[in-house]
Amino acid sequence: MQPLDAQSRTILMEIIEDRLSKRSTLFTSQVPVSKWHEVVGEQTIADAILDRIIHDAHRLELKGDSMRKKRINFQSDMEETIN
Repeated sequence: MQPLDAQSRTILMEIIEDRLSKRSTLFTSQVPVSKWHEVVGEQTIADAILDRIIHDAHRLELKGDSMRKKRINFQSDMEETIN
């Protein structure tokens, strides 16, 4: 994960502006919300984007081990059982 470049910030802002109060938008991220300013990059644009995103947001934060990690552990356990 790296910060957005100027063009990406502009495109993201346009998408959010176009959808604001008209359509639902779903964001998924492995980056904690506290780090989103860093990812968006430029502080002023980050504030504008994040303000629009969180205005009417419903936030779900999942906790626990990743399903990928659980799946790998399950497969390892099954292989040990078979052998």
